[in-house]
Amino acid sequence: MRVTVMTGSMMSLPLAVVVVLSVLLTGATHAGPEMDPYKILGVTKSASQAEIKKVYKRLAKEWHPDKNKNPGAEDMFIKITKSYEILSSEDKRANYDRYGQTDDTQPYGGGRYGHRHDSFYFDESFFNFPFNSKNHRDFTDSKYTLHFNQYVNDVVPDSYKRPYLIKITSDWCFSCIHIEPVWKEVVQEMENLGVGIGVVDVGYERRLANHLGAHRTPSILGVINGKVTFFHYAVAKEHLRQFVEDLLPQRLVERITDKNDLQFLNSWHEINKPHVLLFDQVPAVPLLYKLTAFAYKDYLQFGYVDQGLSETADLQKQFNINTYAPTMLVFKENVDKPADIIQAKGMKKQIIDEFMSNNKFLLAPRLVNQKLFDELCPVKQFHRRRKYCVLLITGDEETFSFGNQAFLSFASTNIKDVVRYAYVYQRLQQPLCDILMQNKDSAQSQPQVVILERRNAAGKALFKPVTAWNGSEEEKQRLLEELDRIQKDPSILIHDAVLPELNNEFASMFVIRWIYASYDYLSEVIDDILHNNWREMMPLLSLIFSALFILFGTVVIQAFSDSGEETKPKAKDGTKAENGSPGSGSLSRPPKKNFVEVTELTDITYMSNLVKLRPGHMNIVLVLTDASKNILLSKFAKEVYSFTGSLTLHFSFLNIDKHGEWMNTLLEYAQDAMQIDADEEEGGNHKIDYTGYVLALNGHKRYLCLFKPVYTGEDLDSKSSEDEGGASVGRSRSKPNRSRSLSTLQIHHKLDRLGLWMERLMEGTLPRYYIPAWPGLDKISIPTVQGCGGSAMIWGCCSWSGLGSET
Repeated sequence: MRVTVMTGSMMSLPLAVVVVLSVLLTGATHAGPEMDPYKILGVTKSASQAEIKKVYKRLAKEWHPDKNKNPGAEDMFIKITKSYEILSSEDKRANYDRYGQTDDTQPYGGGRYGHRHDSFYFDESFFNFPFNSKNHRDFTDSKYTLHFNQYVNDVVPDSYKRPYLIKITSDWCFSCIHIEPVWKEVVQEMENLGVGIGVVDVGYERRLANHLGAHRTPSILGVINGKVTFFHYAVAKEHLRQFVEDLLPQRLVERITDKNDLQFLNSWHEINKPHVLLFDQVPAVPLLYKLTAFAYKDYLQFGYVDQGLSETADLQKQFNINTYAPTMLVFKENVDKPADIIQAKGMKKQIIDEFMSNNKFLLAPRLVNQKLFDELCPVKQFHRRRKYCVLLITGDEETFSFGNQAFLSFASTNIKDVVRYAYVYQRLQQPLCDILMQNKDSAQSQPQVVILERRNAAGKALFKPVTAWNGSEEEKQRLLEELDRIQKDPSILIHDAVLPELNNEFASMFVIRWIYASYDYLSEVIDDILHNNWREMMPLLSLIFSALFILFGTVVIQAFSDSGEETKPKAKDGTKAENGSPGSGSLSRPPKKNFVEVTELTDITYMSNLVKLRPGHMNIVLVLTDASKNILLSKFAKEVYSFTGSLTLHFSFLNIDKHGEWMNTLLEYAQDAMQIDADEEEGGNHKIDYTGYVLALNGHKRYLCLFKPVYTGEDLDSKSSEDEGGASVGRSRSKPNRSRSLSTLQIHHKLDRLGLWMERLMEGTLPRYYIPAWPGLDKISIPTVQGCGGSAMIWGCCSWSGLGSET
């Protein structure tokens, strides 16, 4: 029994191995048919590309996850997309037919065989995922990959000539696979129409994605005129086509009928551009024509004629238009006969671009700006590429119309490759005309024809005035002879000059362009709000709310401040008016005390109050005598009271009876200050009276500002009139008292304008007199407490109230 059992066990081991190998081989054998692109699309191996594309479109619509709610629709759609990608490529299809595998890593188990590495069998489908990784990114995406510098330097400037369609993707974007078939089809169509294409990989160009405002993948956006617009609808070919069309300005192409055709064509003189008319059977303007109009909007004016309308029958008959193919006509100065024409069933972009480039200018356009001048009369580069510009300098009045028409007729019958014709209005381009006509004055001269050749971009040009121009046959013959001579001998251009830059005659159109730009911006904002694109709207909303908050806060603060001012007692207003000029305290803090503290400048306080005064601080020093001390200090306190709130001002007085020598020495150092008082001496030897002078001393920077007393005499006049109105007896009795009153009033009024001087001091508008060093106080005396009312005083300090009373 044991032997039997052992034998059975040993016999079962090879059987188990065989069973396991059979299972593995069976699994390997059936691994491939799961991904058969022919079966998935339902086509034979001999199917053509057109048949495969037709079947793919039908299946993609049927199994699109947005339309098919079946749970397996998404997986089936991915398989359909992958199958079409294999069979639409000749290389991938041949590789699959030959080896049963594709040239990629078969994320859905499509290969029958794996690869062998170091004697080990690897099924690569085990290690791959259905993501748009860098190694397996579609070659079309790599062709259009954008970088930040490329976008800023190339795409943005080019977006003023054509719109750009940009896809935002990333390596690990599963949803990006869904839009790939539609994206490829749209790219192929839009690129043929002239639309720029770009792809931004967020993983490698995070800076550019943030710059564009793209924060999710996949995203599609458009760029035109440097402005970014996001696509918000379902990714379908029709929607993307409409999105590109909506990016373009709305006023590019004007619809023309029998009623407005003459108005459209005759506007060439006003806008200084040729006109293009497209005749076609479709009611909507073709997208290719709109893109062409956007690319050449600076040079041409575009119109569209719908041949299916009865209102356009006369136009078709007038120009003998073929109804079976689109026809494009270019009109220049002659509105009855087109200058050029093309007609073809399938107009290609290259043919249209060549047609437009050859008809960008009128036969004799008006020079309206520097850009047009640079293109019409380019700078000489090589000897064989000489370009001569025949320029008519004329006027825009009706009297010049005959000569202008004659010049246009001459230009149309004498077209040469090396000659460009143009005219300029002398009134609008006066600096240029003065140089070319060699005018000494700015008066408008007779029309004249000038031939010129530009030599460099700095404006240097050679020119020769040819003839006065009234349109006669003799003048035409003379001009024709000069053109023949110049082609043989360019040295006949004997004058040279540096031409000024031309005025932009269409600059007034800026307001209209600004209105249009504002309209487009508001439309974009409304569109973003409707599609709840809050992340992109956050900067704008933040700006709006910040402005509203600042405005609201300003109004509230102003309201509270106005109410606070209205509640102030009127008595304070009267006090402020009494203390000096109106608003005298506006440059300093309001006073904290009801008195002015004035310190006498002596040898004890000299160092602390002047020499070692802190930086930024100033000492306002009143110069007085013993006799005038009480009167001047009272007036001084009134004038400077409103400035006592400033922490950088200190107030002192200097007794000139004690320190007259110091005052003389100080003003000798400041020679400019002495010059102020030179008129007082007038060569005399009498002593200068410094009573009532005020010095603003900056001890740190060593400079002073000087206030010179000004006597107004207002109160004295009133007193005189009152005295003169009294009786003669009273006049004789009050004569001694009146003399004392006159002396007191004269001293009192010496500080009348001190308040205004203090305001100028605080504003920093007073002249400054710098001195090399502060002189010392040689004469030392003990200060007296004169005029303090016998009250207890700080040594050397008197406190005067803001109203002038002593405390």
